[in-house]
Amino acid sequence: MLVMEFKAVLKEPQKLAINEAIITARFVRNKVLRYWMDNHGVGKKELYRYNTEIREEFNFVKDLNSHACQASVENVERAIKRFYDNCKKKVPGKKGYPRFKKHSRSVEYKQSGWKLSPDKKSINFTDKKGIGKVKLKGTWDLWRFDQKLIKRVRIVQRADGYYVQFCVKADNSVRVRAASALPKAWPTAFQLEATGFTVGLDVGLKEFYTDSDGYSEPNPRFYRRGEKRLKFYQRRVSRKKKGSANRKKAINRLGRTHLKISRQREEHAKRLARCVIRSNDLVAYEDLRIKNLVKNHCLAKSINDAGWYQFRGAIR
Repeated sequence: MLVMEFKAVLKEPQKLAINEAIITARFVRNKVLRYWMDNHGVGKKELYRYNTEIREEFNFVKDLNSHACQASVENVERAIKRFYDNCKKKVPGKKGYPRFKKHSRSVEYKQSGWKLSPDKKSINFTDKKGIGKVKLKGTWDLWRFDQKLIKRVRIVQRADGYYVQFCVKADNSVRVRAASALPKAWPTAFQLEATGFTVGLDVGLKEFYTDSDGYSEPNPRFYRRGEKRLKFYQRRVSRKKKGSANRKKAINRLGRTHLKISRQREEHAKRLARCVIRSNDLVAYEDLRIKNLVKNHCLAKSINDAGWYQFRGAIR
């Protein structure tokens, strides 16, 4: 599954409509989860049947697209399945019992409730929430894919605005080396030639990684560098009166600073992974259990700041 993200250019009424859709999706999720808690042993069919009853009972839920409500039920279903799987496998520690959501920042549509505009620069949401036509800002070439391959459309709220994500059923891994074997729709960047080189990587905290040839990549430590600024904005939040407009502005500024650090770490991991993949045919690295490593409270901040998990995921 390939995820393509665009920045949404919105007007104030559209922002209010999106917030209403997000709140409605969260309401459906929490209601279905409560139904599962109160009725032990109910299955998948009962959850979807209860979702239909919710839509008939509440008009504001009926205004949201039916497939968006089903996506909220699917989230509950996945959480329940993950909890039972952890219990069966006897995973040590907490098993991940499903919990209610107090805050959420996204609403997900399936293959209905939206339509791509012919101008290739906007998407129209057709349910009764009133979102309407949303302009898209980005560089992804989304329209070279068949619209039937778009399995999900997700609206995500972040500190710096709203984004529209398209989940496309496509192979986003580079596994074909011969240019003649590549599909015509693939961009030229995927047409890689065999290099004949292999490399082994050892990640660390002092150096981001050291390869088998002796080359070391420095660790940028984005969080450590921005920690002073984060503390400054955190103090500003704590000084504002709870519920005031100034406190909301301070929280938004703090969130944007966190978002910038997160994006720096992610782009750094992707850039290094792209260079390693294009320079070698085989990349070997240690299969670290990051979840267990961060239990060391003396090193947890440095391990999370390094971004090993994102680097490993980009290589895959």
